[in-house]
Amino acid sequence: MSASPGRRVLLAAPRGYCAGVDRAVIAVEKALEQYGAPVYVRHEIVHNKYVVQTLEKKGAIFVEQTEEVPPGNIVMFSAHGVAPVVHEEAERGRLATIDATCPLVTKVHKEAVRFASEDYDILLIGHEGHEEVIGTSGEAPDHIQLVDGPGDVAKVEVRDPSKVVWLSQTTLSVDETMETVDALKEKFPQLISPPSDDICYATQNRQLAVKQMGAESDLVIVVGSRNSSNSKRLVEVAKIAGAREAYLVDFAEEIDEAWLEGVSTVGVTSGASVPEVLVEQVLEFLSQRGFEDVEIVKAAEESITFSLPKELRRDLREEAATLVAERGGAGAAAGAGVEAGENPGE
Repeated sequence: MSASPGRRVLLAAPRGYCAGVDRAVIAVEKALEQYGAPVYVRHEIVHNKYVVQTLEKKGAIFVEQTEEVPPGNIVMFSAHGVAPVVHEEAERGRLATIDATCPLVTKVHKEAVRFASEDYDILLIGHEGHEEVIGTSGEAPDHIQLVDGPGDVAKVEVRDPSKVVWLSQTTLSVDETMETVDALKEKFPQLISPPSDDICYATQNRQLAVKQMGAESDLVIVVGSRNSSNSKRLVEVAKIAGAREAYLVDFAEEIDEAWLEGVSTVGVTSGASVPEVLVEQVLEFLSQRGFEDVEIVKAAEESITFSLPKELRRDLREEAATLVAERGGAGAAAGAGVEAGENPGE
């Protein structure tokens, strides 16, 4: 199909993988290369269906709870972070661990620990049930209360209004977070802010690019999974920015051709846990339907990288076997149905 006059694609930059996601995905791949399958991962390593399915094919096994991992194996903690109690569960379960928590999430955890040690009430802005919120809350459960948007502010109570601080989930909408912060400051004028912005640079940059292209787009397609907080926020930001419609899709084949009726400009972006191959498939889908003119909308440069988890420099298979031998005998792993290092798929 030849390009139709006036049909174009605005392609957001930056988009897709952030440094924390890239680190986490490579960590799983490296662990599988170094130690062989299986490598267990507690929860999805990142919130993307394609990434999880690809890693499963390579030998990763995703579990919901640490207790599901047989003794003598390796378990990796996802980029979203976990509470200290999860590390304790892994120790009791005689497991070698790899912590792939995004360093920016780790920063929020450390802030929570520090402010709790100074006896502050900590108001954590975030979405109830999100893995990152659960992990951060677990760092100081007696000091943290969740504030899930401006509507939650009325019910917030603190012990001392002069000792209150707010922290936030890293993947929120910047505008919504600041709306919540403003409401909290009205109620608690002495509320202090974290030393640096908690919302991650990648989340902010992707939202900024969508704001810039949203006003010019009839339709915005966000590539990302439905359990990805930052991807869902991009849909919301696109609509607020002026896009007539915005939709979230995992794959190009989920695009409804009816969405393209009467559309001359399509904005395309992807969440921070989305590999570029999925965006390329969307661009090909649009090209075949006359949207061949692609313009880049660049909002920021990104050059941040994170080093891989330090645990990948150790022999974790030997470490796991030692844990079993020291704390329960080699029979513990066999009794669970899996010998240390054995791939249940073989």
